[in-house]
Amino acid sequence: MSRILYDLAGEDDALRFSPYCWRAKLALAHKNLSFETLPWRFTEKDVIAFSGQGKVPVLVDGENTVSDSQGIAEYLETAYPNEASLFGEAPAALTQFIKSWTEDVLHRALARIIVPDVFARLHPKDKAYFRETREKAFGATIEALAADRAAHVPALQAALTPLRSTLKAQPFIAGAAPAYADHIVFGALQWGRLVSYTPLLAEDDPIVHWMDAVLGTYGL
Repeated sequence: MSRILYDLAGEDDALRFSPYCWRAKLALAHKNLSFETLPWRFTEKDVIAFSGQGKVPVLVDGENTVSDSQGIAEYLETAYPNEASLFGEAPAALTQFIKSWTEDVLHRALARIIVPDVFARLHPKDKAYFRETREKAFGATIEALAADRAAHVPALQAALTPLRSTLKAQPFIAGAAPAYADHIVFGALQWGRLVSYTPLLAEDDPIVHWMDAVLGTYGL
């Protein structure tokens, strides 16, 4: 069965930075499912119109089309019950807390720092759309966000404190092995790692070792 995942890309096709698409890719790898990714840009909404909405990730799994990273995870868990559970030792209810913390706290802390770098790496046809939507969301220009980013680094480091504490006590967020809770947080931090022109984490940070361990688990 062929599987295709529409995956957000920058100007360089190889730059795949969406935290939500990373969740989907890790979920597919966790389920040991082969898939192909297709690069997609913000303004190519016509390309995924068949899915009924205008954002990625979109997974086409044979005759099934699934959108939204959470929807994809739930679909894979149901459609492929004989493969390793995506939720591992962490029940779905607790994984929902990780999802809420990541999107409400970690994403916001990261975005304040990296949005100007995302803008710089986009395909030219996406830049006007990105500028309009992000400047409206933040109430500031891309240039103002760039000038102010250093002031928001302490908030990011503070947000990461519970993650560092957890990783000192156990190898993965979900316990002995990575699961969807790890995928969610990894996606956010991989977003930052791939687009930021300045390092957000020290090389000896336990979070960096954990991120490498997640990728190594899935051979990505």
